Amino acid sequence: MNQISLSLLAILGGVFLAAQGGLNSNLGVLLKNPLLASVVAFLSSTIFAMAFVLISVKSSPKWVDIKQIPVYLWFTGGLFSVLGISLYYYTIPKLGISTMISLGLFGQIAFSVIAGHFGWLNLPMEPITFKRGIGLIIMVSGIILINIK
Repeated sequence: MNQISLSLLAILGGVFLAAQGGLNSNLGVLLKNPLLASVVAFLSSTIFAMAFVLISVKSSPKWVDIKQIPVYLWFTGGLFSVLGISLYYYTIPKLGISTMISLGLFGQIAFSVIAGHFGWLNLPMEPITFKRGIGLIIMVSGIILINIK
């Protein structure tokens, strides 16, 4: 898949995340509990993910490969997902969707630039270059402008 296709998929993923945040924050308001909305969202996500796996997976991982996976990788992604999504559901009705998503994006950008620079999380290193620094400043400036009342 080429860079343009991958970029369009990434943008579509962002649209889906913003839309699900808005939809599920409404669910949290109606249920009077953003954590309960998270449970519903993750339960339905599990069902959809299982269906997609059944449709698309051609081979299962081998037991020897599964045993080599560090224990923390089985749980920390899920924990961070529940915390992040629950915070979205809690803050969207209070801040508004554009404010929350843009502030959430700032958190994602800040962490990803630092993590990429140092190669955290066992991911490829992406050093902070001058061009990247300028891009970061421009993106953060846009987030600030979105949030000026």
